[in-house]
Amino acid sequence: MAPVRIWAPRWLDEAIFLAFLLLAFIGVTPFKASDTLAEQMGAVVQTGAGDSLRQLCYLAVFALILFQAARRHGAALFRALPLFLLVLLLWCVASALWSPEPAVTVRRAGLACVLVISAFLSLEAVGPSRGLAMWRWVLLAVLLINLVSVKFVAAAVHQAGELDPALVGNWRGLYGHKNIAGSVAAMTVLIFLFTPNRSFFGRLFDLAVVAASVFFLIGTHSKSSMGLLLVALGLGLAYRLAWRREIDRSIALVALGLVFLAGAVIALADETAISRLLDDPTGFTGRTEIWKAEMAYIRDHPLFGAGFGTFSNTGKASPLAPYVGSWVTSANHGHNGYLQLLVTVGGIGFVFAFAGLLVQPIAAFWRRGDTAMKALLFALFAFLILHNLMETDFLEGDGVTWVGFLVLLAMLRSPDANIARTARA
Repeated sequence: MAPVRIWAPRWLDEAIFLAFLLLAFIGVTPFKASDTLAEQMGAVVQTGAGDSLRQLCYLAVFALILFQAARRHGAALFRALPLFLLVLLLWCVASALWSPEPAVTVRRAGLACVLVISAFLSLEAVGPSRGLAMWRWVLLAVLLINLVSVKFVAAAVHQAGELDPALVGNWRGLYGHKNIAGSVAAMTVLIFLFTPNRSFFGRLFDLAVVAASVFFLIGTHSKSSMGLLLVALGLGLAYRLAWRREIDRSIALVALGLVFLAGAVIALADETAISRLLDDPTGFTGRTEIWKAEMAYIRDHPLFGAGFGTFSNTGKASPLAPYVGSWVTSANHGHNGYLQLLVTVGGIGFVFAFAGLLVQPIAAFWRRGDTAMKALLFALFAFLILHNLMETDFLEGDGVTWVGFLVLLAMLRSPDANIARTARA
């Protein structure tokens, strides 16, 4: 039986989607300074754990999204979600069966379910064109708040007295750490630069926003976001140029393969230098010590992992506790989304994640469609998957980069006709 579609005012769906974006990108406690070692090491701590008000707000928005989706689609409402992402969420919940902290796993897996379902269903309700427009306005508001706050709000700048003196003076705006602020600024650059089919004055406005975002990004001194932004810009431009014709796509694919092959040859040729870099506990601002511990755990537990959400804030139950004896045990995330997935959900869960977060989107990008709009999504996709090499975004609570990744996946899942309308909006 076909679902009964009940009319509802469009503004209600838009208000719900806007509330979801504001919760993710601004939150309920903006300008909250980092006060723990884990946070000051650059951990993304916007997980919602321990924050009752944030959890309540997300649950309220989630309930409204589900209610509206049920009105539109009935029991078929979950068809808007990719199959592999649904399986991954089920696996995260099931990992509570072998988790050392099952209550923590269930709570954090529940938040992951709320975020994923909310992003896809709310974007499906407003449509990609309106969703992109609203996302742009939220990012613009965040940028303006960040720029003004560094002048008038002390907490918007890393202050003297923090555990990591290298952070002092770096801009963080309304976020808890400069790395989070930097990633949001980089996403703002990509979205405003690649938004297609703008008028002359609209394009001038977008370029002004891009310049302001770059200015703020430089002030954050977030090296990973600055470097990856340049890579994402190049890949987005290459996608836009190459996907116009079949022959150009083939040439671009071969060229990309040659780049990866050259990188592998260089890595093998200078294996000693790479090994020495990884052995340095201060390399990549301490990340290498975390990575070595993660890889040691993965070798010992290749299939099931430690249980979703057990990586941090679990005390001696942390999977890394037996492998390290330093500050690493207090790290809030693994500074590598791929390794942390392997640690927490194991090789089996990683297969689901790899299929849902990488393979399905890449297949969608390969298909022909509105090239201009897909170039925007591809540039953003490239930035976020590369960002996970240095930070942990995948399934990381309500972190802004994870929510941004979900929104772009939801837009990419929209039919090509809707994507084309987005480009004309």
